[in-house]
Amino acid sequence: MVKNLSNLILRILLSNKLRCFDFKKGNILYFCSMKLSPISLKWILRSYPPFFFQRIWVKKIHEGFKGIDVKIYKSFLNINANKTLFGGSIFSSVDPIYPILLDQAFKAKGMRNTVAWLKSAKIDYLKPGRTNLQFSIRLAEEEIDEAFEFIKENGKIVKTFTTEIYDNNGIKCAVCQNEIYIRDLSFDVSKLRRREINKII
Repeated sequence: MVKNLSNLILRILLSNKLRCFDFKKGNILYFCSMKLSPISLKWILRSYPPFFFQRIWVKKIHEGFKGIDVKIYKSFLNINANKTLFGGSIFSSVDPIYPILLDQAFKAKGMRNTVAWLKSAKIDYLKPGRTNLQFSIRLAEEEIDEAFEFIKENGKIVKTFTTEIYDNNGIKCAVCQNEIYIRDLSFDVSKLRRREINKII
């Protein structure tokens, strides 16, 4: 398992688009389209260049992809002219988290052919990041189940999440709102058409 994980991380690091090649099938695979374990995903995100070089460290991904703990280390690699954390690094730390967590949670429930991404986002910078920053995300089982059932019935879902980011002193430095889009690529669109026709009739 360790050898397979090391090979996967190596292929990701050698790619400029965070992708790896499936030599057996000859297909290019993106990591968020693969079914992973929480531990595998944690190490992939730790090694992901936009995270690695901006000192964004995934501390833990919780069982069932129901949560994540992330720390942004203040470093010469991510500070601005005021010697505070660069706003872009703060935003980048939240950017992919919800799509990846939900997508992996759905895959664990058997929905394999999905696509997930950030549709829109808004971030409010409340205080300068003078120390390391951190945030924790938790997804309730009911929240995941509700979204899963919605996609099964409608083929896609758009949902907004709010994340609060704190410094070492417990001061809230930023609040980010992320609008997530997830679609089931195997969904039968004719199902929606039939439903609309039945409404008219």
